[in-house]
Amino acid sequence: MEDEEGAEYGKADFVLLDQVTMEDFMENLKLRFQKGRIYTYIGEVLVSVNPYQELPLYGPEAIARYQGRELYERPPHLYAVANAAYRAMKRRARDTCIVISGESGAGKTEASKHIMQYIAAVTNPSQRAEVERVKDVLLRSTCVLEAFGNARTNRNHNSSRFGKYMDINFDFKGDPVGGHIHSYLLEKSRVLKQHVGERNFHAFYQVLRGCEDAELQDLHLQRNPALYSFTRQGAGLSASESEERSHHRAVMEAMQVIGFSAEEMGSVHRILAAILHLGNIEFVETEEGHLAVAEEVLVDHVAELTATPREQVLRCLLSRTVASGGREVIEKGHTVAEASYARDAGAKAVYQRLFEWVVNRINSVMEPRGRDARRDGKDTVIGVLDIYGFEVFPVNSFEQFCINYCNEKLQQLFIQLILKQEQEEYEREGIAWQSVSARPCALRPGGVVWARARSPPARPTSLSQVEFFNNATIVDLVERPHRGVLAVLDEACCSAGTITDRIFLQSLDTHHRHHPHYTSRQLCPTDKTMEFGRDFRIRHYAGDVTYSVLGFIDKNRDALFQDFKRLLYNSSDPTLRAMWPDGQQDITEVTKRPLTAGTLFKNSMVALVDNLASKEPFYVRCIKPNQDKAAARLDEAHCRHQVAYLGLLENVRVRRAGFASRQPYPRFLLRYKMTCEYTWPNHLLGSDREAVGALLEQHGLQGDVAFGRSKLFIRSPRTLVTLEQSRARLVPIIVLLLQKAWRGTLARWRCRRLRAAYTIMRCYRRHKVRAHLVELHQRFQAARQPPLFGRDLAWPPPPAVLQPFQDACRALFCRWRARQLVKNIPPSDMAQIKAKVAAMGALQELRPDWGCRRAWLRDYLSSAADNPAASSLFAQRLKSLRDKDGFGAVLFSSHVRKVNRFNKRRDRALLLTDRHVYKLEPGRQYRVMRAVPLDLVTGLSVTSGRDQLVVLHLKGQDDLVVCLHRSRPPLDNRVGELVGVLAGHCQGEGRPLEVRVSDCIPLSQRGARRLVSVEPRPEQPEPDFRCSRGSYTLLWPSS
Repeated sequence: MEDEEGAEYGKADFVLLDQVTMEDFMENLKLRFQKGRIYTYIGEVLVSVNPYQELPLYGPEAIARYQGRELYERPPHLYAVANAAYRAMKRRARDTCIVISGESGAGKTEASKHIMQYIAAVTNPSQRAEVERVKDVLLRSTCVLEAFGNARTNRNHNSSRFGKYMDINFDFKGDPVGGHIHSYLLEKSRVLKQHVGERNFHAFYQVLRGCEDAELQDLHLQRNPALYSFTRQGAGLSASESEERSHHRAVMEAMQVIGFSAEEMGSVHRILAAILHLGNIEFVETEEGHLAVAEEVLVDHVAELTATPREQVLRCLLSRTVASGGREVIEKGHTVAEASYARDAGAKAVYQRLFEWVVNRINSVMEPRGRDARRDGKDTVIGVLDIYGFEVFPVNSFEQFCINYCNEKLQQLFIQLILKQEQEEYEREGIAWQSVSARPCALRPGGVVWARARSPPARPTSLSQVEFFNNATIVDLVERPHRGVLAVLDEACCSAGTITDRIFLQSLDTHHRHHPHYTSRQLCPTDKTMEFGRDFRIRHYAGDVTYSVLGFIDKNRDALFQDFKRLLYNSSDPTLRAMWPDGQQDITEVTKRPLTAGTLFKNSMVALVDNLASKEPFYVRCIKPNQDKAAARLDEAHCRHQVAYLGLLENVRVRRAGFASRQPYPRFLLRYKMTCEYTWPNHLLGSDREAVGALLEQHGLQGDVAFGRSKLFIRSPRTLVTLEQSRARLVPIIVLLLQKAWRGTLARWRCRRLRAAYTIMRCYRRHKVRAHLVELHQRFQAARQPPLFGRDLAWPPPPAVLQPFQDACRALFCRWRARQLVKNIPPSDMAQIKAKVAAMGALQELRPDWGCRRAWLRDYLSSAADNPAASSLFAQRLKSLRDKDGFGAVLFSSHVRKVNRFNKRRDRALLLTDRHVYKLEPGRQYRVMRAVPLDLVTGLSVTSGRDQLVVLHLKGQDDLVVCLHRSRPPLDNRVGELVGVLAGHCQGEGRPLEVRVSDCIPLSQRGARRLVSVEPRPEQPEPDFRCSRGSYTLLWPSS
């Protein structure tokens, strides 16, 4: 078994216990339960304890861990048993079955669900549509059957009140292709009455709480279960309305997936509603002495919901029709008691027929389609039996008697098959098996199995004795012809005259007066736990159970008047009509007496046992940890009782009778070969059997084993413990060795891969570099051709490693191309080119139009073309300023329109030299009005449009706001020229000049912050400023 469970979790297999006693068994069971290990093996039998809480033991990951594994390769789990049954079926093409047993609330239904989920998950890898359909039906059928066959009891909130055996058909690939469900002994008496603290079947509450208001109105129902006689007892125990709604929705979706039509689901709801209304019908006697219904509106509801005539419904409730010997038909009126009995019998029968119809409808969908044994091969089957467990109530009636008889039959089969499996395995492996017939035990009735196991030529083994409880005498007490309890009950039901339950009990006392497992108050007058004339007691394998005979005869007869059958057979609802095929029989026909309920159940149990005996069985024994359904709490006394009546100790003893453990030679070697120098890491002997012999001889354990043909049989659990301890000491050393070797291997692999990768990268990089350089060389061969010098050539995308190189090459190419272009420019134009370059860099494409395509004259006021009237006057003023200030060159001059801090707008002239910025007055021979050293100019702002607005930002002085105008041609674009010459001059002097482009320019005047913007106006003749509080607006003529 995989090392996932250490010694702190106890023994994963009860066979390995040192001592097979109840105390040791319970101690191991309790330890594992407290550690969250709810599953334990007894050989191949799985013992499951209900945890009453969600545990992280299931799901796709857990299924993957158990899929394809042997039973002992993983810790005990339901998935391991399901996998073992599936693999046995698939490998040997042999039918298998999984028998799930235990008392109510032990987790049988949940176990069957997990088994179904595992089978659905591991089959149909090719996703065939038909197989997926079958799997969906198999999984969804559980939800539907729980709704109609489960109920809340004092022991379990979701107790199965019927037995279920499901056959799943598989094709030769191991995929499910069909299935069939058998149901046993539905507890239909629950429809009428429930014990305190229990509910009716889930379906009734789901309809009341889950249906929409409109549908409830059509069914003449209200949501409160307390309004109906059949659901009144469990009304206070109902789950929340939202929970019932979700359950009802899930059932409806499941029925739809299975293939129920909308009409069929509607019929199901109407039948359930009719049963509820039928339970509310009360009978009264009129003054004339006739029988009547207290509320006839209920009769109307029943007639409407069952699609039958109202008059016939009323007639069936108040009277019955009988045929006399002369084939004359007589209508006989009921008394109040007879009418109530007929009403209750009808309600039970309708619900039973509904349940059987649901099961048959599911079976019709699951039947294998288009299967031909000659073409497709014989189908194999896995059967899953989920049947009620042993029941002991304060009052035990006919239903509990049948349930406990069923458990007796299954316990008998369990013992027989376990012994049969042991015998078959011994014979298969060539080990002698001798058995002696069972004999009574000194302490209690039972049997003794004597088993001798030896393996020639090994030395003979000692004779070992196993004591087990043989319950054949109890089964015989129930089903023996002519004298058994069921036979006596049938005789009482068939006898003429008035036969009461008390007379039936007297007959039982007469037949079984000396039986060791039967007693009654008449036979044991001193036992006051039983009442005279009512109770008898059977000593079952699980313990003593006292039964009340009240109602035995009625329940065994299971009588239903023929009037009800004919009424419902003639219904216009096809679904309801199909449930009553026996209703077409005419009342005057003479028919064979129908079999009683007890006989039918006995026959079904005999057929079930024969069916299970023909298959290879796997067992799941479920244990209920406590009576309160509390999580993480194990009631030792309660569990001890279950262990006793499930025969688990006898199972352990039978398993250990010859050998405690058996393993195939390869698996044994795979687990323990590291403990022997002759078998590690691989042996060189002739066979695995010889290697196993050498290993055991080295440990000195050869006297405690027997050698089969393919398996090693180990007698004592102590031998396994010795081997496990030896292995546990060596495993850490081997793990370290393997880790070292594996890590070294991984490092070498990684190193080789890295070397290969680096070599490939280096070669590939060289190839890409070479290819890129060749492409560059070919593409730029024509770059020396004027006048473009390669301007139209596109640079190819470089490899990542060459990106920095190509960036440098592009910069060098741009410099080279610029040099080629500059060489052809006359020296007189170089100053203009430099200014344009400076303007382009300063404006950074933020101002699209900045006059780069025209010639820049700089000094426009000295030009006769631009200033024809006053160019000579300006020249004189310029000469005087040069003599006075000694500037070297005129950078820029132009007429401007200015606005000052007093909001005064005037025409002025702007002169920019290499030392000063002058504001001149053109009207007074260009008199100097303001001179600012050029060093104080810190920045310059322009807009992004075609206007000529310029703001010079001065350090420590008011900013200068001007608009260039009176140019030739008008509105000539000279802002870029001003920016270029000033930026170029500042760059030459090595000082910064901030050039900003914004459509809303901030400026400072006398410490106050103002804004200047531009407003285009088509009707504006000349540029001018408009002043407002805190801002200026340049009104610019726009074309």
